[in-house]
Amino acid sequence: MNGSMFNQIMMFHAIVSEGSITKAAQKLEVASPSVSIALKSLEEQLGLPLFTRTTRKIELTEAGHLLYKRTFNATSELSFAVESVSDLSKDPSGKVSITMPRFVYQSMFEPFYTEFCLTYPKIELEISINDAAIDILKQGIDLGIRFGDRVEEGMVARALTAPMKEALFASPEYIAQHGLPSSPEHLEQHKMIQYRFIASNQLAPLSLIKDGETLTVKTPAALVVNDTEIMIDASIKGLGIGRIVEPMVKQYFDKGSLVPVLPESWPTLSGLYVYFHKNSQKAKRVRALIDFLLEKSQR
Repeated sequence: MNGSMFNQIMMFHAIVSEGSITKAAQKLEVASPSVSIALKSLEEQLGLPLFTRTTRKIELTEAGHLLYKRTFNATSELSFAVESVSDLSKDPSGKVSITMPRFVYQSMFEPFYTEFCLTYPKIELEISINDAAIDILKQGIDLGIRFGDRVEEGMVARALTAPMKEALFASPEYIAQHGLPSSPEHLEQHKMIQYRFIASNQLAPLSLIKDGETLTVKTPAALVVNDTEIMIDASIKGLGIGRIVEPMVKQYFDKGSLVPVLPESWPTLSGLYVYFHKNSQKAKRVRALIDFLLEKSQR
């Protein structure tokens, strides 16, 4: 494959990932006509259209899907290889993107990201908050943080935390009015603050441990939220029993503004991991963020 075709395929991949020629040009920092010309030339060489175009959107044809699938790993490997060699002679620089759920940002990343930006002023950090498990390769994101059992197959993963409990809690005012549940089944007489997953639009099931067995408990809802801050706030205000990973509410337990509910029944969740494609860590800008996260997690 000559250099010209390689450039055309790279532009083709940018169009796929960005969803339009204009956005691809912005990402590649070239003029839109250059991307259009490269795509047209690639289609002429292949003798097939790679996209169907309308005034509102651009979609891959069957040939486009096949080309994207067959060239994805090769282009990614080559891009990372070129960047890793180029990195040898300079300080970490360029764009680094990371995705994580909101509670991870609040508990792990918010206290430290300013320090990272100041330590590496040539790196442009992009933070994406997303509770859904996404394909970071297809989305063009360098790193992700997720529970270990939700990390995509084929990714390299490094542990940031030990396994943790999913805590149940309520305010002292709620307990004074409604009493403290004595068993998982007793929760059916209480109102929960339910969490709805943004991606699936499903309510998170409530699983608890009793006598070494896992059981799912159905409870009335006092409120349904899709944000961890609202979960904590609504619990403190006495609307119902909340649930979230224990590290996020430990400070409220210590202060007494929230009280643990059925701690002996809390399920254990996988620890949090930073994960990335095997070639990503070859880029100095990405490795800098990986090492930074691992260092902070050990404190």
